[in-house]
Amino acid sequence: MTHQAQDDLLRKLRISVDVAQGHLPEALPGLFALTDPDRTPDPLALASRLFKGCAIIYRHFGAANRTEVARRLSEIAQENEIALLIGNDPDLAIAVNADGVHWPEAKIGTASLWSGRFRIMTAAAHSEDAIAAATKANLDAVLVSAVFPSNSPSAGSPIGVETLRQWTESSPLPVYALGGVTADNFTEFHDFAGAAMIGGLSGLTYGAAPANPD
Repeated sequence: MTHQAQDDLLRKLRISVDVAQGHLPEALPGLFALTDPDRTPDPLALASRLFKGCAIIYRHFGAANRTEVARRLSEIAQENEIALLIGNDPDLAIAVNADGVHWPEAKIGTASLWSGRFRIMTAAAHSEDAIAAATKANLDAVLVSAVFPSNSPSAGSPIGVETLRQWTESSPLPVYALGGVTADNFTEFHDFAGAAMIGGLSGLTYGAAPANPD
């Protein structure tokens, strides 16, 4: 990806993030950027490209250097005025002064035990029943997937934009679309839902030096 293409990607994202923030609660971002060990090899570079109105969800999956990476992400998040959530690890979130925690759907019950401890808590949701469980657990938002065809090995059949709209309209919680989401298709739902991206943000780390936290 060229620098011009990266600039175009950022421009598109800013437009849709602004639209999404217009209908989302003030405390929530318009875009969640999720890290992935394979698809986001340099989470620090990704965080450094994000802008106010975004949040990054660091999913470490037990990485040995997770504390060092999380601490540096926390520093970058403060500098760029973005929120930082730690995936499925409230203790690490507290240790690095993160804004919150993102929970897998299977841990929504556990999430309820941490209610009120963080500024933002979100969860993955693959059904309306999961959205209802997240609501009962007093979470702040749900990331619904998969909305579009996705290369993620865990992605199911895409629900599509119309089902996303239906679930959003019936959900007591703000909804974010995850799974195959890009800057281009964000425009299909930015007026009623937020976005959560992994592969769709890969272009933002173009030309970045590999992360090497001490």
